[in-house]
Amino acid sequence: MATPIGHMEDVTLRAIRTLREVALVAAEDTRHTRKLFARHDISTPLISYHDHNKEKRAPELLTKLKSGKSIALVTDAGTPAISDPGYYLVRAAIDADIDVVPIPGASAVVAALSISGLPTDSFVFVGFVSRKSAKRTQLLEELAREPRTLIFFESPKRLLGLMKDMAGVMGNRNAVVARELTKIHEEVLRGSLSDIAADLAGRPSLKGECTLLVQGCEGAVEVDRNMIIEQVRRSLQKGHSLSDTVKEVATKCGLSKKLVYEQALTLMKEERQRSTRS
Repeated sequence: MATPIGHMEDVTLRAIRTLREVALVAAEDTRHTRKLFARHDISTPLISYHDHNKEKRAPELLTKLKSGKSIALVTDAGTPAISDPGYYLVRAAIDADIDVVPIPGASAVVAALSISGLPTDSFVFVGFVSRKSAKRTQLLEELAREPRTLIFFESPKRLLGLMKDMAGVMGNRNAVVARELTKIHEEVLRGSLSDIAADLAGRPSLKGECTLLVQGCEGAVEVDRNMIIEQVRRSLQKGHSLSDTVKEVATKCGLSKKLVYEQALTLMKEERQRSTRS
């Protein structure tokens, strides 16, 4: 069931009643959940269930469920199973033919999207990206032509690096960083990827839960190839390397580096063929 993502009052009456009535609550961090229990006068027994013990704990919880006990699953904040080990237990319960009932509520994904000012009719929730540079770049290249709004989770320590990678691969798009939603230090930054990154880079530190939203690719099918080719040609004629040319044109035109690289290779191939014929 969903619990607050920050503000302790962002929990439904149904959730509070259920937390009081179930036999056991499986929580990602029992210390964190006890604060919620204290606020709402809940005394139900707690058991830990998190990413590091899910394979051992899930069978124990399934045994209790099969014996007729009711168990509520909660995460540290928001809706369990969304970028969360809750998925593992939910899948196991479904496979064991045990009823799984949703008790909806707070979600950082929907909360951030609703105030982003970016298109909300269709979106893609990506979650956390890989810490490995090669895998992260590959994913961003795959998403570069995605027309829907993109939503990511990222730690404050890696957020700036992710945004710089995005600007390099996808182009300098409109973006939103929603930090510490519903909490005292809630902050929403809107602007281009580079502008927000510059703002964050100038701060002594960055803390809190961060949700990053990025505008989808506009007119992915109608890219002006001639314009890209001309920009690439001018850059190469100035003596810039292929790598520097791709970065420069991608940033300037708000396009993915992959797309610009493909067009640059096409131009170079055409130039070689033209030179051979003459």
